[in-house]
Amino acid sequence: MIAARPARPRVALTRTPFAPAAPLPSPVENMSNDEKSSTAPADVQVNNKEVEDKESKQIIDEAVKSKENNDADNGKTQQVDAETKEEAPAAAAADTAAAAAAAPPAKPVKPTVHKTDFEKDVVYLFQFSRTANIPSPSPFCLKVETWLRMAGIKYENVDHKLKFRSNKGQLPFVELNGEEIADSAVIIKEVGRNFNTDLDSHLSSEQRNVAHASITMLENHFHWVDVWWRTKNPDAMLQGYKIDLQNFVGSKLPASILKLVYRFTFKRRGLKKVRATGIGVHSPEEIIQMGKDDLQVLTDMLGDKPFFFGEEPTSLDVVCFSHIAQLAAVDKEVVHPLRDWLLENGQNLVQHFEKMKEKYYPDWEEMCRTLDMNTHIPKPVVEEKEAEKVEQKEEEKKEEDKEKVEDEKEKEKDVEEKSTTETEEKPKETK
Repeated sequence: MIAARPARPRVALTRTPFAPAAPLPSPVENMSNDEKSSTAPADVQVNNKEVEDKESKQIIDEAVKSKENNDADNGKTQQVDAETKEEAPAAAAADTAAAAAAAPPAKPVKPTVHKTDFEKDVVYLFQFSRTANIPSPSPFCLKVETWLRMAGIKYENVDHKLKFRSNKGQLPFVELNGEEIADSAVIIKEVGRNFNTDLDSHLSSEQRNVAHASITMLENHFHWVDVWWRTKNPDAMLQGYKIDLQNFVGSKLPASILKLVYRFTFKRRGLKKVRATGIGVHSPEEIIQMGKDDLQVLTDMLGDKPFFFGEEPTSLDVVCFSHIAQLAAVDKEVVHPLRDWLLENGQNLVQHFEKMKEKYYPDWEEMCRTLDMNTHIPKPVVEEKEAEKVEQKEEEKKEEDKEKVEDEKEKEKDVEEKSTTETEEKPKETK
């Protein structure tokens, strides 16, 4: 809103007779400052207009020049942008090529299995090495190998000298058709599904439940009692199973150094695991009694039967055999309280062990004597013939060498005889 202007005061004009009229005041004097800036005399207004025209003309000229300059600059920038756009792909390609040349070569993808040249439907078993008293000092490794033999599945042991572990960090594990399967229970389940094999197919639901509970007792309770004894007596374990550490781990270090490392690592880790299960917090007498109670349960369950559920062995027989073997195979010179109890009070379990051993391990003595991992695989006949040929060639060479030696001896004798005859004839000629 613009405030209303105040009314102009009117000046009263008075005329005096016989006197000239007073001059009118200048209109400029009675004008406000705002009006002064907008109103001016005519000649002044003309001059101002000329100045304004000149200034506007200068402004217009400057605007035109600036526009021309801007257009020229825009043309240059567009040209530069076009050039940069053309050079950008080449520069990017050069950068990528330089980066690829500077970057280290890509690492080859590691195979998902250790046995890359596998045969289809052949189970490759990774387990502990053989010992002189038992095929495997691990009940879980012996369990898997026994199950494979009972199921009639083609398998091959990989003699890795404890270099490999499964992705879960366990032994045993198997590789089947380029896939790894770890944990003994999972191995039996998955491999059995692949080959449509189930040793417990004829059992009732109640018998399956009993087998499951008994296997859980052996693997999750009795096993840790045995581990406690091994970790408390590492030297007795080596002696009891006649473990050759150099062959067991595939090392050329002296046996004394390997034993020292074994005592330190195995005992420390084993006792920590046993304590974690809750068994290690008890006294030695209490722990041994726990193991005896588990063995008593198995003795009562087996009774006079050849196997736990009748005439045919099942998965419970496999697990029981693999754990009882760890006691029965201990050397007699080594003191083992659970082994002694088994021989005195568990004869039916010992007979069960011997029966399974005779039926599924006819090569038991051979594998313990030779420490061969694959005595169950028949050796090719071609190799035997080749070995015989090599032996024959060696014998022929020996005979040829003997004949050469004899010929040389005969030649030496002839030379000696000729020399003696010549010496005898020379004195006669002189005479």
